[in-house]
Amino acid sequence: MSRRACRALALLAILVAWREQTACAGGLNVSSGEAEESRRSDGGAPRDVPQRHRRSWVWNQFFVLEEYTGNEPLYVGKLHSDVDKGATSIFTIDENTGDIHATKRLDREAQAYYTLSAQAVDRITNLPVEPRSEFVVKVQDINDNEPKFLDGPYLAGVPEMSPLGTMVVQVAATDADDPTYGNSARVVYSIIHGQPYFSVEPKTGVIRTALPNMDRETRDQYVLVIQAKDMVGQMGGLSGTTSVTVTLTDVNDNPPRFPHKNYQYTVQESLPVQSVVARFKAADADIGSNAEMDYRIMDGDGPGQFNITTDEDSQDGVLLLLKPLDFETKSSFSLRIEATNRNIDSSFLSLGPFSDTTSVKVTVEDVNEPPVFAAPLSRMVVPEDARVGTSIGRVSAHDPDNINSAIRYSIDRNTDLERFFNVDALSGIISTAKPLDREANSVHNLTIFAIESQDPTQIGRGVALVTVQDINDNAPVFAIDYETLLCENTMPGQVIQTISAVDRDEPLKGHSFSFSLAAPIAVNLNFTLRDNRDNTASILTKRGGFQRREQPVYRLPVLIRDSGTPALSSTNTLSVRVCDCDADGVALSCGAIAYTSTGLSTGALMAILGCIVTLLVMVLLIVMMRRRRKVPLILEEERDIRENIVRYDDEGGGEEDTEAFDMVTLRNLNVMRDPSIRRDVTPDTPTFFHYASAARPPYKTLPDNVVFREFIWDRLKDADVDPSAPPYDSLQTYAFEGSGSVAESLSSLESLSTDSDQNYDYLSNWGPRFKKLADLYGNSEGSSRVFS
Repeated sequence: MSRRACRALALLAILVAWREQTACAGGLNVSSGEAEESRRSDGGAPRDVPQRHRRSWVWNQFFVLEEYTGNEPLYVGKLHSDVDKGATSIFTIDENTGDIHATKRLDREAQAYYTLSAQAVDRITNLPVEPRSEFVVKVQDINDNEPKFLDGPYLAGVPEMSPLGTMVVQVAATDADDPTYGNSARVVYSIIHGQPYFSVEPKTGVIRTALPNMDRETRDQYVLVIQAKDMVGQMGGLSGTTSVTVTLTDVNDNPPRFPHKNYQYTVQESLPVQSVVARFKAADADIGSNAEMDYRIMDGDGPGQFNITTDEDSQDGVLLLLKPLDFETKSSFSLRIEATNRNIDSSFLSLGPFSDTTSVKVTVEDVNEPPVFAAPLSRMVVPEDARVGTSIGRVSAHDPDNINSAIRYSIDRNTDLERFFNVDALSGIISTAKPLDREANSVHNLTIFAIESQDPTQIGRGVALVTVQDINDNAPVFAIDYETLLCENTMPGQVIQTISAVDRDEPLKGHSFSFSLAAPIAVNLNFTLRDNRDNTASILTKRGGFQRREQPVYRLPVLIRDSGTPALSSTNTLSVRVCDCDADGVALSCGAIAYTSTGLSTGALMAILGCIVTLLVMVLLIVMMRRRRKVPLILEEERDIRENIVRYDDEGGGEEDTEAFDMVTLRNLNVMRDPSIRRDVTPDTPTFFHYASAARPPYKTLPDNVVFREFIWDRLKDADVDPSAPPYDSLQTYAFEGSGSVAESLSSLESLSTDSDQNYDYLSNWGPRFKKLADLYGNSEGSSRVFS
């Protein structure tokens, strides 16, 4: 047998022995590679030529203990082959014996197995005698990891009043150890803190309630400590813990309750409508939507006086005022209020009615209110021709307070700037203070003040709407300024102008105007007027053949009459200009034309021109002479020794303004066109009494403040109606000393006419002014007193 064959037989024996040893130890499994012997084809006959025989590794898996902390390398196993060589950085192999050692500490949780490769080589030739092969080294697990709650800590919630055993949450712990090997990863759960309120299932980690009817209003949060222990909870196992915060969520298990059964509030009667009268709240231990409630007024006096709503933020009941309060009418109100939960859970109806009631009393306080008008708006009508002082209506106000203070009335002059009206301070009667003109202002909107006498700061306001009725006081006039053109070739009966009228009055039935030509033009031979009966009239020609040279302009006085009572009329002049027109009737030129006789010679023209120049020179001389002559302010022959008052409504430019009015009027004050017509101005302020001489009351019967006024008005009336008075206003002096005293004369001169003692007892009847005199001289008994 050759040397190579001897080696092969020796190696085979070693591998067989190692396999048996490994099988007996129970720590190795047979690998998938099986040993095969290389047999010679000649039945074992020896040859001189060396031949290679296939060898195979003898192993399946090697196991190494994790977390080994010994000082010596940890023995893993032994490889048997012809030639062994090689190792990794973790494992080493003895090339002679095949022993494998781990040189580092291994962690199964970091790497559970390692794959190694080996190859046998010839020591002499260093040539591989076996193909490269791989084997696995598996790290064996030990219980070196405690369970961990990767999702902790936990937050969970469960409704309050939940039944026993209601699931809250499920916890889960993980163990990094090998779950397929031993009990290192088999975990059980237990509750360390949180009993007796909750429990946990050992195997599943499900947490459940352990007590029924837990009340959130008593305690709303619990903190549990849950433990997870491996090795099935046996001693020596590792454990981990986590916390579970359980919150009891609210359910509607508490009805609302008013803290008080009676509430009282006080408000002033001047509180505006829609103001808050009171706020109150029914207590509810629930929260959120379970505490929402609605309020309503069940019953009470003053229906419709109040309304109640819910403040959605605070759940307060808000009592609102719907109608104005009046202390004098009703000084207190009693209401019954109900509060009801909005969201009722039928599961808790057995806990009682989810509503409550309370009583609310509202007391009204009196305040000093301003006067109130019986009618905020008073409508009054007055004709525009009403005399000054005419009563047109009355306003009335009263003090709404119990004091019932007296009222004084006045007009807000901002609404009556021109002071057309007055109001009696005590009676409230409104009267006219000036003549009215509907055409200037047809409606007057007056604000009337009603002021308390005791407290002038309390002012009530009312409105008096005064409508001015129209009277027929304006005559109709032309609607526009007409420009009437008449062609020379106009035929008779042709309409040359249609006219209409306007009237500032506004009769109820509308305007109805009538037109006619005023006399003496009504019978002229040139034009005629046709009333169209529709408030218009047409001007027609009576003839043809009008010539501008004969008469360029015709003036027609047109009489227009309205339908008022009494009817008013006016005469309006219509100017008709004669024009040269074309064939279509379009005016080419109108008015007068220059006329030159064809037979006038040059000498005649020169004579006419000379006459014109002479006349111009004479006019200039006259003007110059008049300028040099000083004209007296008053005519010498009618010098009037008194001051004269001249009225002219002009606000000119001062002393240098001589064009604003006619200065001749000032110098010739006595010039009158018609001596029977007065030229002065009638006073604006009317008298308070009629001036008929028969109706005049004697001055002695009138009050002192009226005597002088009536005397002056009488003299003014006499001057106004006197046609012989000068036609201008003049200052007149009247030595009038009044109506006299009821005591007549007290002169002592009359005492000389009698010889007997005088009796002065009548002084006591003359009033308080003569009381002192009556005390001195009256009641004489036998004594004689004579004035000297």
